[in-house]
Order: sequence, then C-alpha cells, then structure tokens
Amino acid sequence: MEYVTAVPHPRSEAPGSARAGRMSLAVALLCGAVGAAVALLATRQRWSEGTATVAGGPFPLTAKGSDVTGVPASLAIVGLAALVAVFAVRRAGRFMVAGLLALSGAGTVAAALLGASDSTALDEQAARASGDTSATVQALTHTAWPYVAAVGGALLLLAGLLALRYGRLWPGMSGRYERNGTPRPRRRPEAVGDPDRPEELWKALDRGEDPT
Repeated sequence: MEYVTAVPHPRSEAPGSARAGRMSLAVALLCGAVGAAVALLATRQRWSEGTATVAGGPFPLTAKGSDVTGVPASLAIVGLAALVAVFAVRRAGRFMVAGLLALSGAGTVAAALLGASDSTALDEQAARASGDTSATVQALTHTAWPYVAAVGGALLLLAGLLALRYGRLWPGMSGRYERNGTPRPRRRPEAVGDPDRPEELWKALDRGEDPT
C-alpha cells in the first residue's frame, strides 16, 4: 500500500543563489576593471582646446583631463582598490567597501561631467601665455573624452551596486585558510612499551642499545 504525505518537500534555492553570485561576480569584476581603466585613460587625453592672444596673434592652448580635474583619476584608483578589497573582507566590512566602490564611481561620473564644460585650466594657461592675469581663453571647444571618463565612472558605479546587492554570495580571499571553529582533535600519546618484556628487549638489541 502506498502512503501519500501532505508534507511539502523543501525546495532549495542554493543553486540559484550560487549561479547569481557567480554571474554578478564576473560582471562586477569586468565592469570595475574596465571602468577604472577607461577613466584613467580618458583623463590623460585632451579635454578642451582654445586660443589666447599673444603678441597680437592667436596662441593655441590645450588641456588634458588631468589639467582640468584630478578627481576622476583619483577616484578611479580608489574604486579599483575597493574592488580588490571587497574579497578581503566579510559581512559589514564587505558592505562598507562595496559602498565605497559605488561612491567612487558616482564621484567619477560627477567630476567628469563637471569638467566637460570647465575652462579654468585654459584660462590659467591664457593668463600665463599673455602675461595678463585677466586674459581668458578664446574659441573654446571640448572633446568627448570627459564623457568617456563618465562612462568609466558609470561602470565603477555598476560594479559597486552589484557588490552591494550580491557581495554576500561572493567568496573571500582567505576563506579557505580560516578555521571553521571546530576544535582540533587531540593526538593520543603513544603507549610506551614495557622494557622488561622479551620483545622490547629484542627491539633494544636491534637498535644497538644495552637492555641492562
């Protein structure tokens, strides 16, 4: 006779969680590494250009991203360090580092967008070139590199958000080396044989010892 039970079988969500953890980890690593590299590369490119009037003629001026603002490059380095540090900490520490990663991405985006229309760096160059502290850059134009840096910051931000959401499922660097809290089994002391037994006497003779 077959018996039917009304007790539902528990469904395990571990495979789905593990799959989501692996997928989010891969995406976060890719976005974080590419985002930091793109932001750093973009800050080394020309962001703006213009002219200044020197000795009655135009003098060309150019400004790199690092001349306009050093914030995106600095935050990109911080974000890259936070991406690595996520795997070195656990629980609350991992959440805090993931938040730092997200903030680094958001700050990179904001600084890059603000620098896209900034003319301070070229105005300073115009003042030095002309010898007039009140001189400003003329025919000012901007390139697309500030927006490329903003894209890099957006990738860092995405990596931080993924770390905040799925970081608890990611492995840690030192996980395999940590103790699991169980006491280590104590080794039993080896029993010492009776030296007066015949077999112990023969063993002593074999070792070249004097049994007496």
